[in-house]
Amino acid sequence: MQNHLVVALAYDRLCTFEFGCVTELFALERPELGVPWYRFAVCASEPGPIRAAGGITLAAPYTLELLADADTIVIPGWRDADEPPPAALLAAIRAAYERGARLCSICSGVFVLAAAGVLDGKTATTHWRYADKLQQRYPRLRVQADALYVDAGQVITSAGSAAGLDMLLHLVRRDHGSAIANRVAQRLVVPPHREGGQAQFVPRPVAPDDSGRIAKLMDWVRGHPAEPHTLRSLAERAAMSPRTLQRQFRDATGMAPYEWLVRERVAIARELLEASAALPMARVAELAGFGSEESLRRHFRRIALTSPGAYRRKFGGAEEG
Repeated sequence: MQNHLVVALAYDRLCTFEFGCVTELFALERPELGVPWYRFAVCASEPGPIRAAGGITLAAPYTLELLADADTIVIPGWRDADEPPPAALLAAIRAAYERGARLCSICSGVFVLAAAGVLDGKTATTHWRYADKLQQRYPRLRVQADALYVDAGQVITSAGSAAGLDMLLHLVRRDHGSAIANRVAQRLVVPPHREGGQAQFVPRPVAPDDSGRIAKLMDWVRGHPAEPHTLRSLAERAAMSPRTLQRQFRDATGMAPYEWLVRERVAIARELLEASAALPMARVAELAGFGSEESLRRHFRRIALTSPGAYRRKFGGAEEG
């Protein structure tokens, strides 16, 4: 990641919050982390003054030519989902994609990537209010409407506004490992990884969990990941029926209890792999609650998109696994 250049796109009627998230993550120097941090720059998508939400006028120091040097490009929203992006911007995005740059969008920024054609055949997400419009307008991509973000490898898309922080922290985790991402999240005073999808934020009637039983159950499970949890045992601890637990847990997190549990265990396994190159893989599986190396490898690859051994080689030690 030495000298990795992140470029944020600025445009007239800029989405200020999304742009601020990108700046906060990548523009601040972070010497306390002890890893080569990113270089950061802003380029304008078009000539002329850039007006931003809140009455701000922004002067971007670079033009679209900078995209030719960018390692990661972030599009922090787009001014109008119904307004076609400028042809010059789309051409620059396509050229960056073809040479292997990583492309990221927040909220309506996905419409720029879709218009450029770099999402054809891929899965993407956007704010739930735009999901149907995106799918109808660009039928060659697959919209995952309930996701906070979707990592399709070279192209990563996120849902509305604050979900951009989830995606940006995911990029840090992908580049530097979960320990570094956790420290960045701590400085931001946000969760290092929110579980569930944006379905939990779509307006709908939800029975309130007045006693906080779901939150208490989640906290307890985080402290006891290696126990042999089942839907029935979790329901008994929460003093609910299994059916009620399923319903309320999905309302609270957007996921079924088992899927949430597996993701928690993968997060624990990541931390163990980063912390020690000597810890046997069987012990990692045991401590994280998977029970077997085979189960660890299967779930780790599905969620982290790599093997435990490859993850350890990149972020921890050199042990094969």
